[in-house]
Amino acid sequence: MSREYVAGFGEVMLRLCPPGRKRFAQAMPGQLEATFGGGEANVCASLAMLGENARYLTALPANPVAEAFAAQLRGLKVDVEQIHYEKTGRMGVYYAEHGAAQRGSNVIYDREGSVISQLGPEAYDFDAMLADVGHLHITGITPALSENAFRTTLALAKKASERGITISCDLNFRKKLWKWRPGTPARELAGECMGKIVPFVDWIICNEEDASDVFGIASEKSSVESGKIDRAGYVEVARRLLQRFPRASRVAITLRESYSANHNNWGAMLFDRAADHAFFAPLNAAGEYTPYEIRNIVDRFGGGDSSGAGLIYALRSAEYSDPQTAIRFAAAASCLKHTIPGDYNYVSRAEVVALMNGGGSGRVMR
Repeated sequence: MSREYVAGFGEVMLRLCPPGRKRFAQAMPGQLEATFGGGEANVCASLAMLGENARYLTALPANPVAEAFAAQLRGLKVDVEQIHYEKTGRMGVYYAEHGAAQRGSNVIYDREGSVISQLGPEAYDFDAMLADVGHLHITGITPALSENAFRTTLALAKKASERGITISCDLNFRKKLWKWRPGTPARELAGECMGKIVPFVDWIICNEEDASDVFGIASEKSSVESGKIDRAGYVEVARRLLQRFPRASRVAITLRESYSANHNNWGAMLFDRAADHAFFAPLNAAGEYTPYEIRNIVDRFGGGDSSGAGLIYALRSAEYSDPQTAIRFAAAASCLKHTIPGDYNYVSRAEVVALMNGGGSGRVMR
């Protein structure tokens, strides 16, 4: 494994959840469970726990809550020395209400005016942030916050590209964001802005809806609402993304079939430009795509981030870097995330490999 850093840039938030699967009306007034979460932070935390050299880049207020977050990541062996602190401002918050059965989960954002949304690229020291970095991970979440956050993400991607740093980007469309240009629909603004960022990207990551929401590239025979996935359609989605963005060498798409809030089928696809082939995972003994059937989901937040982290780790490794093995690793890592409360994927490389090799019975290990 290379000792260069994998750096992730984006917003982290304080996450507040009712205990169990209560609704906010049941839990408040009362106690909420407080953790931290954010797409890019989730990736960095997961990478560090897998054994990668990870660095997290963001902007935060200089206050005890932000310091607690930095201490937590430092404890997970993520480098946090390049976090930019401002004397004033706030950390964003998101309230997450877990669904059950036919009631879906719900997210309420309270992140307007966060420090990272207020700062433009001139506030950061990109040279220090990218020192010793071999891979940069960004998402479509942070550019959705504000024009300044978009400008910063774009400028950082350009700087990383100039340095020859590999860049991955999870499109991560959030329909509750992309509100910063009044009068412009969210999908239109996302398409315009991500259309300027993705030309600098080497690996495009998305879920079964993102390419359609951001770039209008859809799998016509799939229906996210009914949980129907047409695998061949996503091969065509990947090909069209690679046609539009000639720098990109790979497209990874997570494939979620949602039957209820507690029961999802889960898999992934990696299309490799050099091989001109789509690789699916997981596979059964006959080599056929057979998704993980995940029942009794504990927490699906961060599932896509855990897949992205698993993919980045695998593709950068010596042992798991061929496309088929890499997507198997990513799918297994993200399957395990559905069993863990919070945004971070607290699993080791050995646990991921065990599931890849068929060890998914859930037996006690003594």
